[in-house]
Amino acid sequence: MPPAPKPYLGSGLPRSDCVTVAFMLDLVLAVAHHLLIFGVFGVLLAEFLALRGLTSSEAVARIAAVDLWYGVLATLVVIVGFSRAVFAAKGWSYYSHNAFFWAKLTTFAVIGLLSIRPTLAFVRWRRSGTVPDKAAIRPLQIYLHIELTLFVILLVFAAAMARGYGEF
Repeated sequence: MPPAPKPYLGSGLPRSDCVTVAFMLDLVLAVAHHLLIFGVFGVLLAEFLALRGLTSSEAVARIAAVDLWYGVLATLVVIVGFSRAVFAAKGWSYYSHNAFFWAKLTTFAVIGLLSIRPTLAFVRWRRSGTVPDKAAIRPLQIYLHIELTLFVILLVFAAAMARGYGEF
């Protein structure tokens, strides 16, 4: 009978099991990250489209509720994304030396900063119970349009990074 495999790096698991766990963690984090990113994009698109029909205080309350999901999903994107960068297969050394990774993070941060003005407006409108006029809605449509455009650029950075471009 062959000897039992030695535990891998003090984990108590044989090397083959540790590799399987690492690959599964990588897969789970990647899938979660992608689903969350698409969720954030969907929320931004929903807000952009909802601004067109903002004609009642109920619609204002709905868009404010949708915007809350934007914050929740964006926070989860950051948590899962950094977990992926640190704990998944490629590891921090791959990501930290990639210009497209930093461009992607910067773009995501800019999108987040641009979302502050619409969020504050949605909260203000909900609290006051007023329906904004077109003059108040138009700047927010521009902000959301810029955010959606930056999201496309973010996806280009992500694709380039995943293929190894931008290493330094």
